[in-house]
Amino acid sequence: MTMPQGIGVVDLMIGFPFADKKQVYEYLQAGLKDRQSSDEFVMPAEYMFKNIPDEAEEGSDPIEYTIAEMDRWGIDKGLFGLSETSIEAKRRHPGRVYFVTEVDPNDVMGTIRHLKKAKAEHDLKAVSVFPSGVVPQVAVADPLMYPLYATAIELDIPVIANAGVAGPRFPSAVQHVEHFDRVCYDFPELRLVMRHGAEPWEKLAMKLMLKWPNLYYMPSAFAPKHYPRAIIDYANTRGAGKIMYAGYFPAGLSLERIFTELPDVPLRDHVWPRFLRENALRVFRMDG
Repeated sequence: MTMPQGIGVVDLMIGFPFADKKQVYEYLQAGLKDRQSSDEFVMPAEYMFKNIPDEAEEGSDPIEYTIAEMDRWGIDKGLFGLSETSIEAKRRHPGRVYFVTEVDPNDVMGTIRHLKKAKAEHDLKAVSVFPSGVVPQVAVADPLMYPLYATAIELDIPVIANAGVAGPRFPSAVQHVEHFDRVCYDFPELRLVMRHGAEPWEKLAMKLMLKWPNLYYMPSAFAPKHYPRAIIDYANTRGAGKIMYAGYFPAGLSLERIFTELPDVPLRDHVWPRFLRENALRVFRMDG
């Protein structure tokens, strides 16, 4: 159960240090109602995290900083949000930077056009959606999501959707894990990835992954010592091909904390390469 070295980790949720973190989360302000979240927190789920990575220093190069951190901790490739910064990072460091874009399913045709353009111009590898964070909220199995799922199948990219209780103080019913059951039934070709832990319904998430071949899970935004036990047990048994590593740098966790805690996660020897690299390469159609 020893975490291997030199495997070339694929991080499915990584970014660049922000110069102004609060501005990054401005798009979520419309859904916040409590004063602490909207006025005092830099990030909407700040109450959940300790030692959030600092904002970027003035004059620093966020691209080279992140690439250096990847090198330090053995990360070969990262899935970054599509932006001018990440496009430049891919130009400088080919083979290490891949793109995901977040969409609002309320804008049906805008989403479809955006995805097709991003795929054609930037070889988009995934699309993500935060059901609790859009206004109005859109449940994972809501009909407004269905054009997004159909387009993802057409473009051969996975959909990453938040699952479980939302970190920011938004209602969470739209992210209940039971919604994924219906989507997998209606879209058997869709590769669907649950993001951010699925708690407190992680056992249901495990049952649904056992049931549906194209349903996956990543423990993004969780420090490794807090990975749900049901998910670890599932990865060690029938779910070795279903669980994929994703961090949360620089949004809430440092790579130092993540990779200091990871060796204590009790994964079996044969699971580590799949969790850290192989599953992501397969599901997200990344180069080997």
